[in-house]
Amino acid sequence: MVIHYKCPNCGSDMAFDSESGKLACESCGRLDDIEKFPKEFISNAFSENEAVEYHCKNCGAVIITDKDVTATTCSFCGAGVVLADRLSGDFAPAKVIPFTISKEEAMKAFKTWCKNGLLTPKGFMTADRIKSITGMYVPFWLYDLNSNAVIDAICTKVRSYSRGEYIYTETTYYDVYRNINLNYLRVPVDASEKMNDNLMDKLEPYDYNDLKDFNTPYLAGYIAEKYNYDDKQLFSRVKSRIDNYVESYIRSTISQYNTTSYKNKNIDIRQKNAYYTLLPVWMVCYDYNKSEHIFAMNGQTGKVVGKPPLSYKKVAAWFAGIGAITFVLLKIVAWIIGGGF
Repeated sequence: MVIHYKCPNCGSDMAFDSESGKLACESCGRLDDIEKFPKEFISNAFSENEAVEYHCKNCGAVIITDKDVTATTCSFCGAGVVLADRLSGDFAPAKVIPFTISKEEAMKAFKTWCKNGLLTPKGFMTADRIKSITGMYVPFWLYDLNSNAVIDAICTKVRSYSRGEYIYTETTYYDVYRNINLNYLRVPVDASEKMNDNLMDKLEPYDYNDLKDFNTPYLAGYIAEKYNYDDKQLFSRVKSRIDNYVESYIRSTISQYNTTSYKNKNIDIRQKNAYYTLLPVWMVCYDYNKSEHIFAMNGQTGKVVGKPPLSYKKVAAWFAGIGAITFVLLKIVAWIIGGGF
């Protein structure tokens, strides 16, 4: 089923506006609250082949999509469409963080980011070869987790002191026990097999105060995909992330000791809840030096991540500068030691 949101004033297609947080009509400028949008202006159309082929209610064109796409735009008339049947049952998101950065703002922010690259080529810094910038809702699981850590260890404190001509080292041993209970809320893991996990991790943090109950109008005018992995399949990945946090916390509770030897360390991490959530991402394709470079921007905060090309001349000059500074510092130290002051 294809969904269009028609403007009650002029009949044009409406799309989600990141600035106002409402459905907006580009033709007449009308804005509507998503929760109060009149149902009689929501146009539904069923296709002949619901699995892969849809028909645009606006112009009648056939919309062919990947099986994981849940929202897209018609390539003929440009209308934003939501494929509602792919957002039902197990694939119905619980939450969404709407875009707060428009396409124009994203383009401007990305160009500014390119210009700040100290070690990137001048040609890249001009940011004049952007092939595309696409607003996309990426499927994530947000986990609420509980961690219980039971620690039994032998720790030592070491001190040295002198008496007369002798230096003594005193080592005191301690039996240390810790029973730590920690809760972690809304730990995100992306659930799309197409997205680079490392890139998605670096987009954090998101401000979860902006989480909304999912409603299909948020997707109008953007691309969205459904998840490829459920919360059980991704639990090992979120567990590995939490393991690092728990280990760090354990170390902080015994940092006053000089050495630690664990007799027993048991960490139990359990899933309390998992929320299927759509998070906003601007994907930027940059054509530079006959190669495509892919970058991602947090659609809520504007944070840009990705690996830009490096200028080897700038890198060489940077290392040369560091070497020259080090040489000068060594000369100053030698001069001081030699009685220069």
